Amino acid sequence: MELPEHLSIEFLQNNNDDSLQLSGAAHKRVADNRAYLDNILKGNNTYYGINTGFGSLCNVKIATGELAQLQENLVCSHACGMGDEVPEEIVRLMLLLKIHGLSQGYSGVRPAIVQRLAEFYNNGVHPIVYEQGSLGASGDLAPLAHLSMPLFGKGKVNYKGQKRAAAEVLQELGLEPMPLAAKEGLALLNGTQFMSSYATWALMAAQRLLEWADLTGAMSADAFMAKDEPFQHPIHRVRPHKGQVNTAARILGLLQGSEIQKEHKEQVQDPYSFRCMPQVHGASKDAVDSIRNVVETEINSVTDNPIVFHDEDAIMSGGNFHGQPLALNLDFLAIAMAEIANISERRTYLLVSGQRGLPAFLAPDAGLNSGFMIAQYTAASIVSQNKQLCTPASVDSIISSNGQEDHVSMGANAATKLYRVIQNVQRVLAIELLTAAQALDLRRPLKSSAAIEQVHAALRKEVSMMEHDRVLHDDMVIAERFLNTRMPY
Repeated sequence: MELPEHLSIEFLQNNNDDSLQLSGAAHKRVADNRAYLDNILKGNNTYYGINTGFGSLCNVKIATGELAQLQENLVCSHACGMGDEVPEEIVRLMLLLKIHGLSQGYSGVRPAIVQRLAEFYNNGVHPIVYEQGSLGASGDLAPLAHLSMPLFGKGKVNYKGQKRAAAEVLQELGLEPMPLAAKEGLALLNGTQFMSSYATWALMAAQRLLEWADLTGAMSADAFMAKDEPFQHPIHRVRPHKGQVNTAARILGLLQGSEIQKEHKEQVQDPYSFRCMPQVHGASKDAVDSIRNVVETEINSVTDNPIVFHDEDAIMSGGNFHGQPLALNLDFLAIAMAEIANISERRTYLLVSGQRGLPAFLAPDAGLNSGFMIAQYTAASIVSQNKQLCTPASVDSIISSNGQEDHVSMGANAATKLYRVIQNVQRVLAIELLTAAQALDLRRPLKSSAAIEQVHAALRKEVSMMEHDRVLHDDMVIAERFLNTRMPY
């Protein structure tokens, strides 16, 4: 997996073999920060989570000799995740973002901790993390506890395709379990890396799917004999939202040179799902751009607590772990991307509706064959589920820790819902791609543009035209993989 484009790697060195290690400047900063903390702990002052209990136990002071045990107890007691396992690609992002956050040198950890996490990343050691357990404030506590336990040999990991005990994998790699020092467990657990990893993955996926939405929409428009007039620049010049203008230009470019566009059109106007693609796709693109700015700020921030400011001679407790900026925007991203599936399904519905010279359900012998009838049902079912998943998580809050943590973001639930919405959008676009390709085949000998025909030909290498009914599930899975493994052109 490539590093996210919006991740500043000022503190990380990305080698030619895609491995990560601390840069010299980052190593010094982390080391200086830890040395400052060690010196502070020689005094009698009390600092939350460093020499006190946690949450509502913040007023319980811990003896110096028990500070290391305090940190390991913290991680083990917080490893309370349940539900499905977090996908490995997300766990890998969690490792990357936790490494990046700690490497900025405000968390009071030893450089060895950051480097060990980098060794996990470099060797493909992905801790088993569970979807449920974070309230999206105080940090993503339960998920990050599961991410952190393998440092000292507890928990399980995915390694080379197998789920194994972390202690076994450490031994196989010649790595000793690493006991935690004061503050380190808290630094590992505090932070928004669960939410922000899902957000980063979703943004990368959304960018690809938005490009596919323009392509499938343009292919459907040609297959439906829709006009290209709604994509002409003057219409968008007088309502110049960036996403709208760019989408109109892109779809117009995709249709350039199409034989179908040269055919006489009887209709005065086309349905909104074709005519309004610039406005709908464009609005989602603008939303993604706005959300990207928030996520970019978040993943390049320090989000644990307390923060150790060695260069300002201060240790400060605050709330940078609170996920509200992410929670609101994760909900917004789910809504913005669900709309892409909504309008796609409407185009699929029109393609199978038996209009404009196309046979009902795109079946060559409709009646004997049902064609794409139930594929549209599936798309409708998926977009309905998305509407349910788009109920915002961020409007909820449940008090926790005996009232100490009395407002939480629920951003973790927003994140896992968003993951499902993005997967659903991909499936709906895959169904549209199949129906648009079938409709284009039924328009022969007329051809679409060179760009659309190129994608059509690539798809036909994997999925043939449906001449008679067959198990469409197999075609739909192939089409989804087709969208997932390549860009439109």
